[in-house]
Formats: sequence, structure tokens, C-alpha cells
Amino acid sequence: MNQSPGLHVRVARRTQLAEDIIGLSLAPVADTPLPPVTAGAHIDLTLPNGLVRQYSLASTDLREGYQIGILLDPTSRGGSASAHRDIAVGDTIRISAPRNHFPLVEGARQSLLFAGGIGITPMISMADTLDATGADFTLHYCVRSAGRAAFRERLRQAPYATKTHFHIDDRADSPPLDARAALAHPTADTHLYVCGPNGFLDHIISTARDMGWAETNIHFERFSAPPTTAVDDGSFELALAKSARTVHVNAGQSAAQALFAAGIALPMSCEQGLCGTCLTTVLDGEPDHRDMFLTDAEKAANTCFTPCCSRARSARLVIDL
Repeated sequence: MNQSPGLHVRVARRTQLAEDIIGLSLAPVADTPLPPVTAGAHIDLTLPNGLVRQYSLASTDLREGYQIGILLDPTSRGGSASAHRDIAVGDTIRISAPRNHFPLVEGARQSLLFAGGIGITPMISMADTLDATGADFTLHYCVRSAGRAAFRERLRQAPYATKTHFHIDDRADSPPLDARAALAHPTADTHLYVCGPNGFLDHIISTARDMGWAETNIHFERFSAPPTTAVDDGSFELALAKSARTVHVNAGQSAAQALFAAGIALPMSCEQGLCGTCLTTVLDGEPDHRDMFLTDAEKAANTCFTPCCSRARSARLVIDL
């Protein structure tokens, strides 16, 4: 069901960033320069086994190409395992142009960056950018052990090293993160950025809300959608306005799966409602939004939905396909 992105790059370097974390430097195949990058951006990477996964870029400096870090996830659905096992220096792989759903807010008085584990990847590009512009920021980096801290030496040698706070669970000399203290002073022009595992992310966000942070000042990026328990995954119909076709979606089948089974092409990537690649316009009916991509206001408008994971509350959705 995945659709291959269309930019070829060469694996110029592969490094061991930390335990179970590899770093890849992706260079252009020909003389054509890589598209520019902004802090917080990611690329879609087509893995050797055919799966497509999203990886944040760890730098906006393209002199060494695109820099990504890939954690070998023990719960992997095959993506990270293929990256660690199958990608070697010199390989040519396919990626998308960078996209940014997690950008820095320009003109913020202060930025607070919180990274959990491999969530440091977009945060390090944010820290680089904020430091280069002279902006005020603090970076908190939480890991279970020192051996799992990717980019540790890079951060220690960075010009903003004094603004970076390591919180290492198995080190007695490393202070635990006090999220309430770190988030104790929300202001209208202070912005919070969080990336990491769902448990870490939920803890920081819930603490920020408890401390009075405005939703518009809380920015985050998830690696995977949190588990959901659906009480009603009944069947429904998709009416395709452009092609005058009707596709039946069975209980237990996603809208995207039903469309593909009917021979209808749809761009796909994360398949979890995180990236927005499959976002489709809704002309009539009420979607059952289960994605993490759309804002609450966008979901309430019911003008689009993500067929990879969302369903329908109404018996029929009319979509612009």
C-alpha cells in the first residue's frame, strides 16, 4: 500500500550513534543539490523491504547531506529492522523531499525543547537553528542510559552545551527531569516543543496543561499513534465523487485498504494517521477522526479525513476521489 517517494540519494556514511541507533548521511546521487531543510522537518524513506517510514532530519546544514537517526525498535513492524539490517554505505535509496509538520515558531521570546530517546533528532536541528539566530532556549534530553544517548558528544561540544540538560535514568550524578519546575512559567511568547515515545510525550504535555500552558504554545511530534480502543468499527460506504463509484469498507478494514482493494491509488506513508500523506477531502458525511495529524478545529470542520486510520460515523462518506 505504500507509495514510493521520488528522490534518489546515496548513503554516504553509516555510523553507530548509540546502542541500537544508527546514523545515516544521505548525499545526492548526481550534482543536483538536495532540497533545503528547516528545523523540525522529516523525510519519507523507502526501506529495502519496501516499507516507507518517516525520519526527522538532525541538521539543516546540508554539507554532509541529510542526517537521520534510526532506532532499532523492538516492536518494529519491519521498518527499523530493515534499516539496521539492509542499508549499507554506497546504497542508493529513495526518499521524499523534506516536509515540515513540526516547525519552530518565529519570533518566540523563549523556546523549551524536550527530547525523549531518539526524539532528540528533530530537537538537535531546532537547537542548532535557535542558537544560530541568537534565540533564548533550553534543551532537556531524557534517556534510559548513557549508552542510548544519540548525538551525545555533538551536544556536549555544541556552542549551546550550557543550555543542554541531560537526564540519564541510570546515572546517579544525572538529575531526573522535574517537568513541573521546567514548565512552571508559561507566557504568551514562550513555546514548548516535545518529541519522543508516547509515554514521555504525554507526560510533558499533560504537565504543561496542568501548569496553564496554552494549547497554541504546545508543539509535539509522535513516532507512532497511541493505541485506541474502538467500540464500533462497523462497515460504511465511500462514495467517490469524481469517479462515480461506491466502495464498501468492511468492519475491521481501513478505508485505505478498501480503496486499494478496489484498484484506487492513494498516496500512503505512515499508515497511522501521523503524517497527513493520505489526507482526503470529504464532501459529505461525518468522519470518525482517529488521526494525530489534524487539529481539533480541522476535525470539527469535517472537510477532510485520513483513510489510513479514520472511519465514518455516518453510514456514507462522499469523498473527492
